[in-house]
Formats: sequence, C-alpha cells, structure tokens
Amino acid sequence: MKFLFVGTSRENGGAEAHFVTLTRALAAAGHTVEAVVHPDAPLAQALAGSAVRLHAGRFRNVFDLRGYRATIAAARRLRPDWLVGDFGKEYWPLILIGRLLGIPVALFRHRLKPMNRLSARLVARCAQRFFAVSQYARHDYIEHGMPAARVQVLYNPVDTELCRPDAAQGLALRRELGFADDAIVLGCFGRLHAGKGIFTLLDAASAAMATEPRLHCLWLGDGIDTERLREAIAASPFPARHRQLGWVADAHQYYNALTMLAFPSIAIEAFGRTPVEAQACNVPVLCSDAFGVPETLQPGVTGLLLPPGDVAAWRDGILTLCDDATRRPMAAAARDFVQQHFSTPVIAAEFVRQLDMPPHAH
Repeated sequence: MKFLFVGTSRENGGAEAHFVTLTRALAAAGHTVEAVVHPDAPLAQALAGSAVRLHAGRFRNVFDLRGYRATIAAARRLRPDWLVGDFGKEYWPLILIGRLLGIPVALFRHRLKPMNRLSARLVARCAQRFFAVSQYARHDYIEHGMPAARVQVLYNPVDTELCRPDAAQGLALRRELGFADDAIVLGCFGRLHAGKGIFTLLDAASAAMATEPRLHCLWLGDGIDTERLREAIAASPFPARHRQLGWVADAHQYYNALTMLAFPSIAIEAFGRTPVEAQACNVPVLCSDAFGVPETLQPGVTGLLLPPGDVAAWRDGILTLCDDATRRPMAAAARDFVQQHFSTPVIAAEFVRQLDMPPHAH
C-alpha cells in the first residue's frame, strides 16, 4: 500500500510518538510511506534519514492554505491508497482533500477531551476509518456522539527493537546515577504534573522506603510541577534516595536501569505508552486501575493495577514488587506480552488488515 501521513504538530507527546512509530513500522513492512510535517518540528527530526519521505507543510488551523497546498501536491505526486492523520486540526482538511482527490481517509484520536458537538457527530462519519487507541477511548467517543459502527480500536505501536532488555546498559546507568548494583529502582517517566499522580507516588514511595532500605526512585521528565516535585522530594524522609533528571531526549535506555515502573495517573488517560515501553524491556509495571491504562498490561502477570490516588495501596504495590519471587516472573513475561499485542509489526499488520476490511465490517 501507499500511505500519505499528515502531521504538522510541533509538539513532542504521545500522538507524535504514535505518528513516528506507525509510519516507520509501515515502511519497514514494505509499504510506501510519505509524510507532510512541519520542517522545524520534532516529527521531522525523528523521521529524518528514515525510509519515510518527508514533505514540508504547515496547518496552523483548518483554514491554513499552506497546509492544503503541501498536502495536495504530495498526494498528487504519490497517489496514495490512504491519507492518514493523527491531529485534530487536520481532520477536516484531510477529509476535504480526500473528497477532492478521491482518496480514503483514516484518522486517529489520542485524547479524551470531547470534540465540539458537530465534529463529534460528523468526523467519524466523513472519514473512511476512525481509530481510537483503546477500548476505553472508543466507549468515551461513542458516549459523546460518535457512531459506534464507525469507531475502531488500534493500540499504540511500540518499537521493541528500540525498547529491549539490556542488562549491561542498565548496570552502567545505575552506577552512573549512583545506585548500588543491588538497588531496587522505581521509575516514573513522563510529564510531571499533579494529574499524573506523582505526589501520590512520592508519598507511597517514601512510606515503602521506610520498610525497604534498597528502594530508590528515578524521575524522568518535565512539566508544570517539576519544581514542586523537587521541593517535595527535598522535604521527604529520604531525599538522597531520589534522582530527578528532568527531560531526556532519548529516555528509552533508562528503562533498563529500573526494577519497576510506575504509571500512577489520576487524570484521564486514553492509553499509556510508558508502561508498554517498560514492559518491552522486561520491567514490570504498577499502573492506575482507571481509564485506558489497564489495557496496557496483563494484571497479575506483567504488573499490578492499583487504585489511583490511594497512597497506602501504592505503598503496598511497591513493596509487593520489591519481592524478588513476585517480581521476577512478571519481568520474564513482560516483553512477550508487548511483542504479541503492541509491537510495530503486529500493529502495522493490524492497521492494514482493518483498512482492507469493508466499511462497517469491524
């Protein structure tokens, strides 16, 4: 197949990671993949030098003629089988361009924030395919007016070659960070704001540290509560057992420094990429039992589900995974689970399969 992806976002979040990973996966599977991206954006940097041919374009909003010109020019040259978009500001431009050129359109949505009522009713009807990234998100979209027959589910792909176990790398990073070789390292990676449950996790980790002297925490990421977290760590009972690294351009290597990863979000989440990436490195996970997050693990097999915001439950969960006999079988099962459900070859093949199916036959 031939695909033209359009994503002129200048951000660097989960939707952007999906865009990069899926385009690369389709190209690796032998499909022809091109993309219209903002030339100065992280998307362009991430895809530079890959098998995905890039075209410069910008959609500031639905009326931005620069984006239309770039996309139409690329589509007329490539003659793709599908136009694909990940970002809300490009939904209607892609639908209009698809109608103009006779090309079917597939759209992804990564957020749970409702669209306006008109878009909620019409976008999924006007696009030939509309994908949610979890069953939870699909149900949410349907509750907000999208037709059930038009909304499909395709999970976020994770590059299991990029995210893979590497004990030597993990040991080197632990020593670089000042952790003992036998330390139990609890990681929390992502945006640092209260809605991500970071303060619940800090309180729970502090309580667990009082019982388990080997326990340490590694915080990776940035956000509006970075300084507040830094101050809370300094005031905690064991500040020397925390490392807060801030934003790191390539965070994947740090999964191998972990014993377990926490995803304690109390805010609404459509999915959760970091738990899947961690499991791909044979790191078991502790996740909030809410929203789309439970779909990212096999509870009791590759990690634990815990009530969001419950400090005592998170303390107990952390201590449960501090036990080698409990944790090691979960670690051993984690990568296989990811490869079967979220690896790039699996998701790329499923995407193509769903596109090949007749409309409404899902």
